[in-house]
Amino acid sequence: MRVWEVTEPGPIDCTPLRMAERPAGQPGPGELLIKVSVCGVCRTDLHIAEGDLTPHRPRAVPGHEVVGTVERLGLGSSRFEVGERVGAAWLASTCGLCRFCRLGHENLCLAPRFTGWDVDGGFAELMVADERFVYHLPVAFDDEQVAPLLCAGIIGYRALRRTELPPGGRLGLYGFGGSAHLTAQVARAEGAAVHVLTRSPEDQALARELGVSSVGGASDVPPEPLDAAILFAPVGTLVPGALAALDRGGTLVIAGIHLSDVPVLNYERHLFEERSLRSVTANTRADGEAFLSIAERIGIRPTTRPYSFAEVDRALADLSHDRFSGAAVIRVRT
Repeated sequence: MRVWEVTEPGPIDCTPLRMAERPAGQPGPGELLIKVSVCGVCRTDLHIAEGDLTPHRPRAVPGHEVVGTVERLGLGSSRFEVGERVGAAWLASTCGLCRFCRLGHENLCLAPRFTGWDVDGGFAELMVADERFVYHLPVAFDDEQVAPLLCAGIIGYRALRRTELPPGGRLGLYGFGGSAHLTAQVARAEGAAVHVLTRSPEDQALARELGVSSVGGASDVPPEPLDAAILFAPVGTLVPGALAALDRGGTLVIAGIHLSDVPVLNYERHLFEERSLRSVTANTRADGEAFLSIAERIGIRPTTRPYSFAEVDRALADLSHDRFSGAAVIRVRT
């Protein structure tokens, strides 16, 4: 089978990925072999390719917004049938035994494994996945539409819930890529006023199309104090401004797995009056199930930019340089 693997992490313009041939994996007990149809492109894939995230294994195959059909069942697999459409996401498995797993906080597991980082992901024609962490997919979405929901959507949903945004609240979104444009739709459906702050003119145009309350540059001050904000851009220098934009009691949530260094904060300006700063670490399967249900109910509209399987490296480069709006999706099968 054909795969895209990270040969030597480095700047994306120096082509750290290459296409290679490998034998197909075999599903073990409780696992599935998935024939990949499409795979979304997430900024985390870019961080893995460039080495912002320390490689967990050599020649890793990224891709964790995977949509495909079950090709083969491992011993004892029973959740799905051969030929059934399924989705695999970032969280590949957890230990199930540590104190966090026992408390229902599996996203904080002490021994997690992640798709495209610890186990090979969906930039491949076939991949193996633990059936317990694979999703049934809503029939309302085709393969290309549902792919970005599996990470961009789920993580954005968790970040939104972490803000504890009050009903009818004022939400700021810093950065407006694949995740933020989905989160905005959920927040608006729930009655929030959404203010988008992003540097890209194309992303600003998409935000206006989606009917947000205001659009500005990444360093602009929103037109009203915010009850909550989510930082999607992996840019630590935006943190002080986002905190300063919060009203009393407001919360800023960092949605990404990687963030550049944050400047020194001033307690009185940035944190006093019970302002909070939170992070998001992966998601639980319950988050995924809840978000997919909401996405189907509200008729969420993913904006996607398709690429062929031969263009994986180009898709990551375009993501790095903000050359498209919405979410990139690799068409593995045509």
